[in-house]
Amino acid sequence: MRAVTERPNRRTWLRMFGAGLVLWVLSAVVTYLTGNPNLIPTLVLLGSFLVPVTFVAWAFERRESGEITAELVFRTFIVGGVLGVLGASVLEAYLLHPSPWLYVGVGLIEEAVKLAALALLTRHLAVKSMRDGLILGAAVGFGFAAFESAGYALTALFTPQGLSLTDLVTTELLRGLLAPVGHGLWTAVLGGLLFAWSTRAHFVLTARLALAYLGVSLLHALWDSMSAISLYFTLLLTGQPWQYELLVRGLPAAPTGAQVGLYTTLTWVGQGLIGAIGVVWLLVLVARARRERRERRGTPPAWAYRVATSRHPVLPL
Repeated sequence: MRAVTERPNRRTWLRMFGAGLVLWVLSAVVTYLTGNPNLIPTLVLLGSFLVPVTFVAWAFERRESGEITAELVFRTFIVGGVLGVLGASVLEAYLLHPSPWLYVGVGLIEEAVKLAALALLTRHLAVKSMRDGLILGAAVGFGFAAFESAGYALTALFTPQGLSLTDLVTTELLRGLLAPVGHGLWTAVLGGLLFAWSTRAHFVLTARLALAYLGVSLLHALWDSMSAISLYFTLLLTGQPWQYELLVRGLPAAPTGAQVGLYTTLTWVGQGLIGAIGVVWLLVLVARARRERRERRGTPPAWAYRVATSRHPVLPL
């Protein structure tokens, strides 16, 4: 009886995605046909949240602890996503300035605020396993991605020629395709390692977590800067003298019509490699989480600090 009752729930995410995709397509078609601007919020919200919500639903079905309820996942998705977006916006506005290291700063800030939001919202969990950390980390990351995508979609809507539904839909399609290997993936990695040794009373911060934070921040920075990196290599391979002259003067040099194909290919290949690294990293953690279910936790790492979830001091392990 138990197997019969659980099997349909494993398909909830698929039905959710199918229904949401149909509604998004209908919204786009009706908006195009009628030109009704009142439908734009519907189109933006459906397109921005469809893929992130679907992946969170898929991850939720693989939860380990009974504490990981739909309410908790919903809260980490919404509250964690909003706190992440707001925190990153404030810190980036005050701490970052145009420089060659701008994207590195963005990666460090955004991954830090998402991890902090995850810790804040899950500090009272009695059981903290790596698998549940992966799920809740993904929830925060996908929440961040959903709200960020909504902002990008609205920005794409407004052009010098007026409202552009084509740009809005294209932006949502692109970000929807890339969402699974972006914020949700990176924060899932950090969440799994944050929960790996943590207890009800303490979050255990390890050297592995610190290195993972630097690693996902670097992946984040490379992802954001891939357009500039691809342009650099495009110009290095096929650049014209006038393009080099623009770069020397510090002016933007866009690829020509003949260079667009190479530029686009380099961009997609670069992002594909970054996404593949993140996926492999996540799969390694998932395999480790499965082993953790069969084996008792051993001795914590040699270097680690306990961060109390209540009124207790920070203690070295």
